Amino acid sequence: MSRFGGPALAVSDVTVRFGGHVALRDVGLMAPAGEITGLIGPNGAGKTTLFNVVTGLITPQRGSVTLDGHDVTRLAPYRRARRGLARTFQRLELFGLLTVRENVELAASVGRRRRPGRDAGAALELVGLAGASGVRADELPTGQARLVELARALATGPRVLLLDEPASGQDESETEAFREVLRTVAGEGLAVVLVEHDVRLVMRTCHRVHVLDFGRVLASGTPREIQADRSVLDAYLGTGRGVR
Repeated sequence: MSRFGGPALAVSDVTVRFGGHVALRDVGLMAPAGEITGLIGPNGAGKTTLFNVVTGLITPQRGSVTLDGHDVTRLAPYRRARRGLARTFQRLELFGLLTVRENVELAASVGRRRRPGRDAGAALELVGLAGASGVRADELPTGQARLVELARALATGPRVLLLDEPASGQDESETEAFREVLRTVAGEGLAVVLVEHDVRLVMRTCHRVHVLDFGRVLASGTPREIQADRSVLDAYLGTGRGVR
């Protein structure tokens, strides 16, 4: 158990069907407060579908989603957000005509209605973009725009943070800065769930990792256990290609 208590997010036995296609089958996942939980798998494995179930964009045919012990399986997305669930997307969702600071201030103003969070200045300082606060969002390179999305999510004061491919478009230094931010906020008690194709980042950052394949949980464990799992090596990482 995390030093911050039980799981902030728990997904139990979730199944999702689209017509005759089973996108998720009996999937379970726990994200403890104060830890970074990784979710990896090939394209089409069901990672984004699972995020959509957690955030309420998809209602599963069976199974449940709980936040801090409260069943939210049938709650609307905005009600989950009020309970402290925040998410970033694979596709950037910034307001391009607003400045970096204005993007984060907008999120902070919404977050203050629910719970205390970082103000815009503190969030931008944390992600290393205080000096770019006056830049218009659509003028940023992709790597920095990803960090603005992270700052905006943190400004809402979340309990659980879902990150969908957040390192896409980042260079090595930006990825390392991003990793340090995640370690910092997890150390403060935030539960982070990270979907990321940069397997090296996942293995260096996460406390536990879940591997999805064809809509099923193929394996769960520490990064060391996942890298040594033969089924994972064969299906995803590639035989003999453990990440160091």
